[in-house]
Amino acid sequence: MRVTPKLVFVAAVARNGVIGAGERTPWRLKSDLARFRALTWGKPMLMGRRTFDSIGRALPGRETVALSRDSRFRPEGAHAARSPAEALRLAAELAEIMSAAEIIVAGGAEIYSAFLPHADVIHLTEVALTVAGDALFPTLDPAEWRETERETPPRTAEDEADFQYIRLERR
Repeated sequence: MRVTPKLVFVAAVARNGVIGAGERTPWRLKSDLARFRALTWGKPMLMGRRTFDSIGRALPGRETVALSRDSRFRPEGAHAARSPAEALRLAAELAEIMSAAEIIVAGGAEIYSAFLPHADVIHLTEVALTVAGDALFPTLDPAEWRETERETPPRTAEDEADFQYIRLERR
């Protein structure tokens, strides 16, 4: 029996909705990077070309599908998709091969917006900063999402701000 994997967002968002500035994350949270790794390990990940380029490589332990309209884009160590539908199809095939129950959506702003209608779960890191930026997380309709978990982990010396982990599930 084939099981449809859940579509799961993983995102870190400032108080004012910013997720990026100049194709970079405007903060450093080493604790959140470790959480990102744990949430995404062994799963297919969808991301946009700019997000893939900002990371600079395919991440180990995951299969990355990078979405770009540019037919010449060939991400080293990753899979290319030209449309959201193709990206979902490819990620679902990878999830089956990997025996993964989830497909991760890892950004950026256009990708989150494109896949939000299909998302089942959002793992949000709320960063206690208000920063300038040019990439925003889409506004969530509270009627569509319910908070199921909230955690305030201790801030370490390698974290530039306080933060909370929040899990949201579609109603």
